[in-house]
Amino acid sequence: MSLSRRAFLGTAAGGLVLGFSFGLPLRGRQVAEAAGGGAAVINAFLRIAPDGTMTILCNHSEMGQGVWTMVAMLIAEELDADWSAVRVEHAPAAAAYADGVWGTQGTGGSFSTVNEFDRLRRVGATARAMLVEAAARKWKVAVEQLRTRDGFVVHGEVRISYGALAAAAARLAPPAHVTLKDSRHWKIIGTSRRRLDSPEKVTGRAIFGADVRVPGMLTAVVARAPVFGARVKSFRADPALKIPGVRKVVQVPTGVAVVADHFWAAHNGREALQVDWDLGPGAALDTDRLAADFRERSARPGRLVVAHGDAAAALSRAPRKLEAIYEVPYLAHAPMEPLNATVRIRGRRAEIWTGTQSQSADQAAASKILGLRPDQVVLHTTFLGGSFGRRASANADFVSEAVEVARASGATVKTMWTREDDIRGGWYRPLFVHRLEAGLDAAGAPLAWRQTIVGQPTTPPGKNGIDEDSVHGVTNCPYLAAIPAHRVTLHSPSVGVPVLWWRSVGSTHSAFAIESFLDELAAAARIDPAEYRRRLLAGLTRHLRVLDTLVEKSGWGRRPPQGTARGLAIHSWFDSTVGQVAEVSIEGTRIKVHRVTCVIDCGLAVNPDGVAAQMQSGIIYGLSAALYGKINLKGGRVQESNFDGYRVMRMADAPRVETFIVPSRDKMGGAGEPGTPPIAPAVANALFALTGRRLRTLPFDLGAGTAPSRPPRAGAERVKD
Repeated sequence: MSLSRRAFLGTAAGGLVLGFSFGLPLRGRQVAEAAGGGAAVINAFLRIAPDGTMTILCNHSEMGQGVWTMVAMLIAEELDADWSAVRVEHAPAAAAYADGVWGTQGTGGSFSTVNEFDRLRRVGATARAMLVEAAARKWKVAVEQLRTRDGFVVHGEVRISYGALAAAAARLAPPAHVTLKDSRHWKIIGTSRRRLDSPEKVTGRAIFGADVRVPGMLTAVVARAPVFGARVKSFRADPALKIPGVRKVVQVPTGVAVVADHFWAAHNGREALQVDWDLGPGAALDTDRLAADFRERSARPGRLVVAHGDAAAALSRAPRKLEAIYEVPYLAHAPMEPLNATVRIRGRRAEIWTGTQSQSADQAAASKILGLRPDQVVLHTTFLGGSFGRRASANADFVSEAVEVARASGATVKTMWTREDDIRGGWYRPLFVHRLEAGLDAAGAPLAWRQTIVGQPTTPPGKNGIDEDSVHGVTNCPYLAAIPAHRVTLHSPSVGVPVLWWRSVGSTHSAFAIESFLDELAAAARIDPAEYRRRLLAGLTRHLRVLDTLVEKSGWGRRPPQGTARGLAIHSWFDSTVGQVAEVSIEGTRIKVHRVTCVIDCGLAVNPDGVAAQMQSGIIYGLSAALYGKINLKGGRVQESNFDGYRVMRMADAPRVETFIVPSRDKMGGAGEPGTPPIAPAVANALFALTGRRLRTLPFDLGAGTAPSRPPRAGAERVKD
């Protein structure tokens, strides 16, 4: 994309357009030029129109987590903007918008606020300084005599709006250095603000990928392999081409695409299509057999993850030993908006419209397929109807497929997935098995801990052979640090099922295993679970603040309502510590979660309402998995297809969630993901308190056996179920 400095400045209709480069000097209007060409590392843009409207181009993906509002708050705070005049738009994909920490444009890992906090405030402070300089020149006074407030520069009793100053400010060189506000003077940061994307969504103005309409656009659906790794041997297109509205049938690397005037014609054409597949070894995949194999592997040590002392010796000497196996299944991401991407190719230029978490990766993948430079591929980010990691696959799968379909068909095409396509199409949270052993002293304190983890890696192992995603929540586990002898090992088998990070990644299974087993140790020691954790967390002020607040706010220690029980869990990830207490009952054969008390210490909460909303979201997402979520493979085929078989929590089943944010000056952490891991063990621990039974496999099944899948080793004790 080529855009001159003059043309770029003109897009603001005489207003101020500011690009901000972090880590590189700002040289005149070099930054403004880079905004169009993507030549410099520019991470945020600010437009101020003559009427004072401030438009922020957000370089992160808004998928319901509130990043539009957070980005605006950071800039508006330092700008002294009128909050009612703030608007937000999606930024295009370009190197100029790359994250200053990751070096790519994308959204994930609960890092948006942490990574952008300083530099987006500098964007606002830089703009403010330029506006003040413009006013000082207009009034012929010293900059020091001026102040700003609510979108105005003020001198005594006289004031002038930012909109009136914007054109003049745009002609000034940005200052090389600015001073950020002291937190004592913040008016926006740290206050609860309503979401800026809500009006768009409530009124229906919001454009999601599925809403995109481009002149001349066709719609495609793809017949993909029925088992993972299968290949097309041959196909008959004639039956599909007889369907009214079907234009073309083309083969692409992922299968056979039916291209039509509209979705329903493409869908029916795919139903009529006849494809002969070479199924390959994927036809033998079976999750029951995989789980059994993983349990067998867990009986043998894997690659060393972390160790201290001699765990084997300490276990052999311990007066009391416990052992348990915890299992979690494959899980789909199941976003409400199924996957889609619209692609238009014109000569040496391509355009893509999609909701994505990974703009840089998708743009790079598309450019490679088409033999173009990345800057010749314009990627328009739309709103995302949920993602949870699915729209951030390592190989840009759904965007790459859409590019292949458009190229093969020679048309502008929107490639649509059905929900069945996505749930059956792979990229799951991996199946994991944790085998845990502990030795207790006479007082019930843990002397030794041994843990073996088995599961597919989501990322290539590092130099030590360890996939770090698989051991999230283990390597930083505060309980292990308090146990004199501990050893954790990992098996990372290659299975052939496509796997991907899922909301909170490895912590989704490690928190369930560790927090549940810790509760088993507390029960064996006959010590209150909160007190047991408190002893192991001695000296860790952040964890203890969360624990103490959780005990207070949940009513822990007081008798719960008749027929209910409470369970507790605490987990740290993405530099935040979250504790939850679940209040649970059993209604017939159904587990009912009535109330969840959640406490989070995430350091500074930029938008407290946003943090609370993410805790609610994470809890509901985690409960869907704990109570219902499971992907089953039989004969290589995924058995689930839609929300009838892969159930998510409905409003009638949702608990009341109360969130408490601990005032904190500790390191800032994320909020989008850390609310998910503690909820499954909190429910499991509540079920034990209610029934005396341990459910160690997700999703919970009251009719299943509760004993470990294998008997304990000699000398080990099984906690009474």
